[in-house]
Amino acid sequence: MEGTCSPEFAAVRAAFEENFRRRGELGAAVCVYKDGQKAVDLWGGHTDTEKTQPWRPDTIVIMNSVAKSMTALCTHVLIDRGLVDFDAPVADYWPEFAQAGKEKVLVRHVLSHTDGVIFCDAAPPGSWFDWATHIKALEVQAPAWEPGTKGAYNSINIGFLLGEIIRRVTDKSVGTFLREAITEPLEADYHIGLRPDEIARVSDMHRNPNNGFFAVAQDPSTPLGRAFRSAPPIGYFQNCREIREIEVPSFGGHGNARAVARIYAALAGDGMVDGVRILSPQAVERASALVWEDDCIMTQRRLRMGYGFMHNEPETAPMGPNLAAFGHTGTGGAFAWCDRERNLAFAYCPNFQREGPGIGPRGAAVAVAAGGGAPPSWLA
Repeated sequence: MEGTCSPEFAAVRAAFEENFRRRGELGAAVCVYKDGQKAVDLWGGHTDTEKTQPWRPDTIVIMNSVAKSMTALCTHVLIDRGLVDFDAPVADYWPEFAQAGKEKVLVRHVLSHTDGVIFCDAAPPGSWFDWATHIKALEVQAPAWEPGTKGAYNSINIGFLLGEIIRRVTDKSVGTFLREAITEPLEADYHIGLRPDEIARVSDMHRNPNNGFFAVAQDPSTPLGRAFRSAPPIGYFQNCREIREIEVPSFGGHGNARAVARIYAALAGDGMVDGVRILSPQAVERASALVWEDDCIMTQRRLRMGYGFMHNEPETAPMGPNLAAFGHTGTGGAFAWCDRERNLAFAYCPNFQREGPGIGPRGAAVAVAAGGGAPPSWLA
């Protein structure tokens, strides 16, 4: 293990060490910001299963659905700048979207996973990596329910929906806008769509036989399986060239804990960290609101969802004692969140997939150590 840890967060170091010692961690990093200052920055383990290549300070890894929160954050930036109306129909920016009953879908419905556009039945296998094809398929897709009336985790489509709004408004891809508006100003090493020098620093995401997500996703009889019909035919896609090179803004972002904790530290600090402001306090207040909580048909677990961010769910995504804390999980095991009341931000990124339930024991252990509160009942 390498890095630094302030005495206040000694429990995070202990939990991180315990993940390697008895919870089967392979390679990972954890970072905590408190009051805008980096208090924990630790990394350890290896990038390969043979344990010959150490995890380095600049190693990055796919963080899966953490990308959803980054795409939502880009949208909140545009709302804050007055370029997108939170309450406007999506079709105001994307006229072709107003088909098959989607004329009532508002921007806030997409952000809150209440739009009902959770499937993309006309998208052929592999269209994750063909933006134009996936977008055209979304244009003819009917919502699964009346927009705004209920929620379910939008596993595949939310990044494409928000990404197309971003593209129509700015004439830039979501990955380009993310770099220009958020990651470059914050000097945060997190990106959707990697450059060759960044790809050279990526650790593979290694399979975990106890991760049941992909088995459900490959079952066409499940809602998640129906949503995954546009997946590439290669099966396990976590390490393919396309997921790194091509912008897949629902789950294709790569980075490390240091970068993502810094981005979330800006949210914890009402939009600013180290003198760099990415959102106004009013925009952070809007982004951090809770919209719905229910058992989700997609994830098969209880979710508490806001406008692009998951909210604290102590049994599956613990973010400390404050139920207003918010962030996002990733099926590979990445976990990021912030607590505005304590000006606290946390991020964890492993390269060995999580095991259930929720974020899994490794991510939960370090999150509880950072945030306090009661651990999940299943965490040993």
